[in-house]
Amino acid sequence: MSAPLLLEMRGMCKSFPGVRALQEVDFELRAGEVHVLLGENGAGKSTLMKILSGAYRSDAGEVRLEGRRVRLHPPVEARRLGINTIYQECSLVPHLPVYANVFLGRERCLGGGILDRRGMRRAAREILHDLGIELDPEVRVSRLSIAQQQMVEIARALAFEARILVMDEPTSALTQTEIRKLFGLIRAVRKRGVGIVYISHRMEEIMEVGDRVTVLRDGRRVASGRVADVTIPQLIRWMADRELADHFPRRPTTVGEPALEVENLTTRDKLAGISFTLRRGEILGVAGLMGSGRSTLARALFGELRVRSGCVRVHGMVAKIGSPAAAVARGIGYLPEDRKRTGLVLPLSVRQNIALANSERVYPWGWRRSQRETQLAQVQVDQLRIRTPHLEQPVVNLSGGNQQKVVLGKWLAREADILIFDEPTRGIDVAAKVDIYRLLAELAGQNKAIIVVSSDMIELLAICNRVAVMSAGRVAACFERGAWTEEAIMNA
Repeated sequence: MSAPLLLEMRGMCKSFPGVRALQEVDFELRAGEVHVLLGENGAGKSTLMKILSGAYRSDAGEVRLEGRRVRLHPPVEARRLGINTIYQECSLVPHLPVYANVFLGRERCLGGGILDRRGMRRAAREILHDLGIELDPEVRVSRLSIAQQQMVEIARALAFEARILVMDEPTSALTQTEIRKLFGLIRAVRKRGVGIVYISHRMEEIMEVGDRVTVLRDGRRVASGRVADVTIPQLIRWMADRELADHFPRRPTTVGEPALEVENLTTRDKLAGISFTLRRGEILGVAGLMGSGRSTLARALFGELRVRSGCVRVHGMVAKIGSPAAAVARGIGYLPEDRKRTGLVLPLSVRQNIALANSERVYPWGWRRSQRETQLAQVQVDQLRIRTPHLEQPVVNLSGGNQQKVVLGKWLAREADILIFDEPTRGIDVAAKVDIYRLLAELAGQNKAIIVVSSDMIELLAICNRVAVMSAGRVAACFERGAWTEEAIMNA
């Protein structure tokens, strides 16, 4: 006998200026199940979940909880009804301890406005223990790893008596060990009868953790069923409306002369004696656990961090890269890990963002050449398949994957010779990943020199000529294609 229905969303519609995000979408969730929500970036997943969380008000349709019609807007109403969302970006207060975050917004008082700190510590410890989470309730959240912070968010949701938990890309920044712990926690939450909506682009996770799956495409529901009854190729066909037999394009096999040479690069607190050579036509992968210095290396090479010692040569010439402007002048482009905070100006349009790194071409002598700006942007929108109703669309209104493509387009329009990509496919759907892998291969074929920093080991092994492994701010090992195994890289 199937579990009772917790949630029914019927005929959900939502439009924005120039975009019809949802069209008559149905979705349901049962008690104690993990219902996976799939779709390419821009398919409508985030819009549907923002309606569920109360952030958006639907244009049409109805929502029922345990058969009773409800209103979810504003978000405080959704939380009152037991609907909690755990986003990719942590929503905890870093300087407060774990127990204070667990009861944030629903603090317990003794009377006269005095907080019952002892009672909250005791209750938080019980909740953590019941979930199998080994954390000190009195430790500050700022000292926790991302995985531990997510666990605190789950404990907080249960302290608020959550009946529905929405998890948006919960494993995007986790190691394999942390993912295993998170999956164990999800199973413990299910046993409590909590229904979980799970959003992810990692196919292997879906097959492991999901009970049912619903696929959205272009704002419509195209398929729904039991995870046990579908295959990964079938899910990809539903998402992309096309076959994706060749997930990874052919890798470049020939490389040219050195484009970037790094000798004993050292920064104040993270990097120590980094040395490597990057050649034209090569894709060099950088692997390592969180905190190993991967992103620090990318930022140092782009001039965002001060270098204490070492030498950098660009095309054989010593280069002092003390600022991003100096890096750009040397033909270096950088796609940062946090695209929203450091890669884009969200209120500006697609056209304006792509033009940002090309000011001397579109603003000669300080005069604006809007026609040139439009031409530059249109080429990148077409080449990268950026899904936008028009070039004047504010980037903040695009999906995460399309925002990532706008950052890429900015540097491709610049025609940078050396490209540094930090987690280029994080939070991006399968079809968009294929587009980026194809693009990387094409750029390498054009003699671009490329560095890809990634936590996705399969990705690195598939697209790179070499993989350098970082540990504790140093290059622990470097593997040539054909001389590596996933086990050897993980050991390093």
